[in-house]
Amino acid sequence: MELHNEHFIRECCKGNRTYQKQLFESLYTPMFRLSIRYVKHHADAEDCTMKGFMKMFQHIHGFVYEGENSLQRWTKRIMVNECLMFLRTKNKALLFPEDDLPQIPVSAEILMQLDAEDLNNLILELPIGYRSVFNLYVVEGYDHKEIASMLNISENTSRSQLMKAKAKLKNMIEQQQMNYENSRR
Repeated sequence: MELHNEHFIRECCKGNRTYQKQLFESLYTPMFRLSIRYVKHHADAEDCTMKGFMKMFQHIHGFVYEGENSLQRWTKRIMVNECLMFLRTKNKALLFPEDDLPQIPVSAEILMQLDAEDLNNLILELPIGYRSVFNLYVVEGYDHKEIASMLNISENTSRSQLMKAKAKLKNMIEQQQMNYENSRR
């Protein structure tokens, strides 16, 4: 049975548990990975993922099929919003610190030297605001206008946070490289 086609989605809307289970199982891993990019801790990511699925199934009757992958894109947006709501409630402090990190251009060559897991671990070490904007822009593909709306910030703040996230990542990568080189001596 082909997953995520119109018939499949209609069956999920009707409450067909077999189809709903298959949908959940097919989307769980990518949605959990998405959640962990935002909230950092496995238990919190699991909570966000499960709440996101509950919302998805509650509102699936309102989903409009727009071709292949449209359900995954819709679910992804629900998960991102769930993660952002979690971050807002857990981190009542300012999500977007205005520190004075220099605005350093980031070379793509530096990023290419890391494997995906190393890069993901460094991204998880970014402050919440930086990490949120970085993930929304670089990983999810939202533009600054969409990010500003989602996070209730200005477009300039979104751009600034992205630049600061890149600068901080560059510094973290360079530090990691220096540590590695020193350990080889």
